[in-house]
Amino acid sequence: MTRQRQLIYDIIMAEPEHRTAEEIYDLARAQMPSLARGTVYRNLGLLVGEGQIGKLEMPDAPARYDRERRPHPHLVCQKCGKVEDLTMPDDLLRPFALSLGEDITGYELKLYHICPACRKRA
Repeated sequence: MTRQRQLIYDIIMAEPEHRTAEEIYDLARAQMPSLARGTVYRNLGLLVGEGQIGKLEMPDAPARYDRERRPHPHLVCQKCGKVEDLTMPDDLLRPFALSLGEDITGYELKLYHICPACRKRA
């Protein structure tokens, strides 16, 4: 793994934040000033393609990158865009699989709300 890719990977793995590519670029540039924006985007694509990180597509907003690779639900604030992981019981998908007669191989679930910080500001 190149130094640049390792730095990007370490930034993603360091915190549970679901950062955008631009946020990752800003954090990486603070540690490696010569790092190019294209290098960050290219390496994010490679890390996702290799299954080392997750990518969360967001409607009308930049994608977010996730250190958690297994499928799991997210809670998204409709005001500020903050994304948080949600825990889900392991057997929650079983009824869907039984009713479909199929194995569920993956899913993407986003629940939208207004976070406490945004509710306070309103």
